[in-house]
Amino acid sequence: LSQGCQTQGPLSELEKAMDVIIDVFHQYSRQEGDKDTLTKRELKLLIEKQLANYLKHVKNQVSIDQIFKDLDSNKDQQLSFGEVMLLIIRVTVATHEHLHFCEDHQHQHQHQHQHQHNH
Repeated sequence: LSQGCQTQGPLSELEKAMDVIIDVFHQYSRQEGDKDTLTKRELKLLIEKQLANYLKHVKNQVSIDQIFKDLDSNKDQQLSFGEVMLLIIRVTVATHEHLHFCEDHQHQHQHQHQHQHNH
């Protein structure tokens, strides 16, 4: 066993989330071409099946072609895990902002509601 490959302790919530991201990447990366990169077709599938709700939170909507071009920093027509992580980070940050926006919105709404009751 190489160092650090032994079974580890119970995973934290965050570590489980990381595991899921890696598993999902592999579900798609293994479909065609190199087993550890995404082709454009694999990226398209991953986005359609796995990011359908949250990708909408990213401000400037662009095509799959454009996303692929943006992520493929070394221009080898395939996306490594690290390159795909950049998309996941972007979507996660946008979703975080969206959640705050919705919370603030609801808060204002409740506020107006209370004012009406006072009259």
